[in-house]
Amino acid sequence: MKEEVKQLTLYRMGRAKEAIAEAELLFSEGHIRTSVNRLYYACFYAVSAILLAKGYSSAKHSGIRSLFHQKIVKAGLVNPSAGTLYNRLFDARQKADYADLVKFEANIVAP
Repeated sequence: MKEEVKQLTLYRMGRAKEAIAEAELLFSEGHIRTSVNRLYYACFYAVSAILLAKGYSSAKHSGIRSLFHQKIVKAGLVNPSAGTLYNRLFDARQKADYADLVKFEANIVAP
């Protein structure tokens, strides 16, 4: 792996860890919708790091999602439940960020 790819992969994994910490803090303060956003981004950064390490990338969130399923989940490199989780977070983030009158149950969102 080229050094620049390695550094970017490590950076994205660091961003994933930061996003998890942010989600926990936001959740503890009662900001559930924003916590959903940060949980999705934690997953997005981690998945994009994994894909980058395998030589894949996309400029779109939907592209990252598609590549993850095609190149990682279907290849058996992760448990299929990881693909299900990514889908759930992708959809929940869309609702949290763009839909009106959406409420998330705290016991389902808890990081």
